[in-house]
Amino acid sequence: MKKWLFAAAMVAAASSGSVFAKDWKVVRFGIEGAYPPFSTTLEDGSLAGFDVDMANALCEELKAKCVIVAQDWDGIIPSLLARKYDAIIAAMSITEERKKKIDFTGKYALIPNKFVAKKGAGLTFTAEGLKGVKIGVQRATTHDKYVTDNYGDTVKISRYGSFDDAYLDLKAGRIDTLLGDASALEEGLLNKDGGSGFEFVGPSLTDPRWFGEGFGIAVRKQDKDLTAKLDKAIKSLREKGIYQKIADKYFNYDVYGD
Repeated sequence: MKKWLFAAAMVAAASSGSVFAKDWKVVRFGIEGAYPPFSTTLEDGSLAGFDVDMANALCEELKAKCVIVAQDWDGIIPSLLARKYDAIIAAMSITEERKKKIDFTGKYALIPNKFVAKKGAGLTFTAEGLKGVKIGVQRATTHDKYVTDNYGDTVKISRYGSFDDAYLDLKAGRIDTLLGDASALEEGLLNKDGGSGFEFVGPSLTDPRWFGEGFGIAVRKQDKDLTAKLDKAIKSLREKGIYQKIADKYFNYDVYGD
């Protein structure tokens, strides 16, 4: 009986992360694969982009094998909690709401948020000015929450599983404007064929009440040792200049901030 109780206690303790910490010789990163320049899916099914390069650099710093796991945004946090992978690096904003479920490293990027619309749309970004306007957002994101909290009673919100679908609806006129990270909108729409007919409109949005403290790597709460290792690795990549070399491939402006 005592042996059974001891074994049960050990299993419970291990599941909480308080016994036998992992050595993290392999780190699995969940990445969306549909949010350029942070991540995109190539023709062969592999993923590429800033987040992918960062994941590989972090693993090299940790002397760990890096495994990239493609995951749709809608299920990205549930799949982390279900142990499909060990961490999320997917342009995810650090917010108080998310911190209730998961832990974050410090920021690894900070991007302003913008609306984009057809040139000459003439939108006015007030509750009255946007009355009846159709706004697109990616479902369950900080952009979704911002629009819902600030304009939810007056606008029509269209929620998408990925920005690729949102771009199609914007081009077709099924929505009037789209809110997202400025860099993602540049890469996914404005700098693409047909993007010349669209432009940034309205204010740059960075309020931490909605957009958090920047993008962080998400980790399960019980894996605090991994969070600490990744935090240290981010700082090391910054100090060595490796971070900037990666960032320069994708951005022509500072994406870290002070």
